[in-house]
Amino acid sequence: MKVTEGDLKGLLIIEPRTFEDSRGCFFETFHQQRYAEIGIPGPFVQDNFSLSVRGTLRGLHFQEPHAQGKLVMVTEGEVFDVAVDIRRGSPTFGRWFGTPLSAKNRRQLYIPPGFAHGFCVVSDQAAFVYKCTDFYAPEHEHGILWNDPAIGIRWPVQQPILSPKDAAYKPLADMMACLPA
Repeated sequence: MKVTEGDLKGLLIIEPRTFEDSRGCFFETFHQQRYAEIGIPGPFVQDNFSLSVRGTLRGLHFQEPHAQGKLVMVTEGEVFDVAVDIRRGSPTFGRWFGTPLSAKNRRQLYIPPGFAHGFCVVSDQAAFVYKCTDFYAPEHEHGILWNDPAIGIRWPVQQPILSPKDAAYKPLADMMACLPA
């Protein structure tokens, strides 16, 4: 497995070792011991799946309290995946990192607690799978406006398909009271 650090401290891009032959391919999507050795602490307590059409943008989500670390990957199609550092006092506070994740490149991204997360579908549809280090707590769910000009994410779409909740989120500057200490 190849591991590369993202531009923001704590983000890890994982490229699992893949075995291919005439039947197709095989790779481990998670191995607790190996992932702990590369700095992914776990434990993971919940797995999630979403299927979305081209142009769908989900995010930028976070929970506080009950912040979640996430190990994300795509099993069908392609997305542009984004993490925003929302750790108060971090030297990279408010900065973002984006990377393509696809069924073809088989990359995973580990996003530690203290980041807002979102993705945009760039294929006809995408199946997105992720593990979480804490349970979903809707009463503690928050979000940041997907196109906050102070963050400046270069999304691959101008007019994304958004849920009403995601469309109503506020800029990061208006969310300071909800951010992790």
